Amino acid sequence: MVNNLLSSFDDFILDLFNWTASGTNLFWAKIIAVLCIFLFAFACNKGVRYILFNFVSKFIKSTKTNWDDIFLNQKVLIYLSKLMAPIIIYYLIPTALDKGEFLYELLRRFSLIYIVYSCTWLVNGFLSATYIIYSTREKYRDRPLKGLLQTAQVILIIISAVVIISIFIGKSPLVLLTAMGASAAVMMLLFKDSIMGFVAGIQLAANDMVKVGDWVTMPKYGADGNIIEVTLTTVKVQNFDNTIITVPPYALVTESLQNWKGMAESGGRRVMRSVSIDQTSIKFCDSKMIEEFGKIDLLKDYIDNKQTEFNNYNEKNSIDSSVLVNGKRQTNLGVFRAYLDNYLKDLSAVNHEMTCMVRQLSPNEKGIPIQLYFFSAIKDWPLYEAVQADVFDHVLAIVPLFNLRVFQLPTGADFESLKKL
Repeated sequence: MVNNLLSSFDDFILDLFNWTASGTNLFWAKIIAVLCIFLFAFACNKGVRYILFNFVSKFIKSTKTNWDDIFLNQKVLIYLSKLMAPIIIYYLIPTALDKGEFLYELLRRFSLIYIVYSCTWLVNGFLSATYIIYSTREKYRDRPLKGLLQTAQVILIIISAVVIISIFIGKSPLVLLTAMGASAAVMMLLFKDSIMGFVAGIQLAANDMVKVGDWVTMPKYGADGNIIEVTLTTVKVQNFDNTIITVPPYALVTESLQNWKGMAESGGRRVMRSVSIDQTSIKFCDSKMIEEFGKIDLLKDYIDNKQTEFNNYNEKNSIDSSVLVNGKRQTNLGVFRAYLDNYLKDLSAVNHEMTCMVRQLSPNEKGIPIQLYFFSAIKDWPLYEAVQADVFDHVLAIVPLFNLRVFQLPTGADFESLKKL
């Protein structure tokens, strides 16, 4: 149908051209023919827009699906309708003008340029609509889709620019690309950040290194918070104080990056904190201490088993128990570690399927560090901090019950107490 319409208009232009040329000079005949082509192209463009926006558009809005409405909102139909006029002009100009004429070359080139320009915006609208559709889906919501969209848009613009320039100068795109190769070093220098961001954006997307919503830490850039946006040139991180840090994408690939995604997806959040015990408060347990420790519910079985084991060993080896250093004896620090181990195992906030232990670190000038290493089943930050604080509130409160002292440097109150002596 379209071919028949264009063929009929071809015949009309030729008849009009012959008629006008017989009554006036050739120049005005060509001008009138060109004007008729433009009027015809304009009328066809209006007709296509009317059909698209009065029939196709209404049909799209009446459907139950949402994706076609997004394409409509992204003006894909507008860019599609804009292709009609330049295509008609490009096709019909040879019927009015001779090849090689200045006006012929000018109109043909500008028509072709406008076709490429409209196709670029049509594809761009299609990409934007596709991005919106997939970004609303739960499966792709945390993917760096915006960076991929910008990457595709940059490639599209570069290709379109090369094609438009080659049409304008009348050379093949390959010739233009060859000429651009000579200035590639200068372009790489000028657009270094954009090129590095482009490559890094592809790496981030391909390797699934970061996602929107990930908690990342980059001390060099002062970033410690959640990623809120990943684009071609920047990665936005909202710190926990609500400040926003922008980090270049290539920094996430080349610099040290701590991503807490593994912790968030695991069964627990690690607690690794120590309490320092004054070394001068460590001693062997006498019978009175053993009796007191045995009254603690979490230690009753441990004390009974250990005391039976040590008594049997000492009797079997005829150990002189009057000297504390002889044989096997419990220490208040060892009993304290056993209590902490049982305390953590009895705590519901601890994930018992992950590593859980109490260990003694190397002594130093600040005492003997007793480290609690476990994973909190509660990972939400405020609640996690509350769990951690509750555990160590309890630990610090029970230290004196084991005849131990927490080490701390002398304070003003200590010196004031010395004056009273």
